[in-house]
Amino acid sequence: MAESEKHFHHGRSSKEILDSNRVLSAVGLKKGDTFLDAGCGDGYISLTASKIVGNEGKIIAVDVWEESINVFKEKIKSENIKNINAEVANITQKIPVDDESIDILYMGNVLHGFIENNEVETVMKEIQRVIKKGGSFAVVEFKKEESTHGPPLHVRITPEDIEEIVKNYGFTLNKVEEVGTYHYATILTKN
Repeated sequence: MAESEKHFHHGRSSKEILDSNRVLSAVGLKKGDTFLDAGCGDGYISLTASKIVGNEGKIIAVDVWEESINVFKEKIKSENIKNINAEVANITQKIPVDDESIDILYMGNVLHGFIENNEVETVMKEIQRVIKKGGSFAVVEFKKEESTHGPPLHVRITPEDIEEIVKNYGFTLNKVEEVGTYHYATILTKN
């Protein structure tokens, strides 16, 4: 695929249309968890997650866009948040964490781009590597219906599409839940 044909993972923030508390409740995040926000953008999900996991937990927030990470790091510093580590990372290459160290890996409005760009195999191998056995892979995506928000309809994916992809990497479907007007969450468990 030519670079000019790639789907770029850099849409607008979803914070105006997606409630972080509702999403993280659906995901099952709890005190003490280690949570990875893959494709964190402006970090609004990670900020809410840091309050839920508390001092006993840890948030790792990664994004390929250095500008987004730099702005997020400034916010973390200005608010004196100690349990978030934000860094630039291309998860199609390597997620900068140890094997089986993540309780919940969250990917919001990102997986469809990896599918569109034929990068899903490398991404899924990394996701499989970093999530603990029994841990969760939480995917939030735009519903596959016409709307004024989100990617073009032909790029959107369904919960069934996600389930079909992840079964080859040792994940089984836990639940699918509507988390907003335009979004659903698919929660998968690593076997």
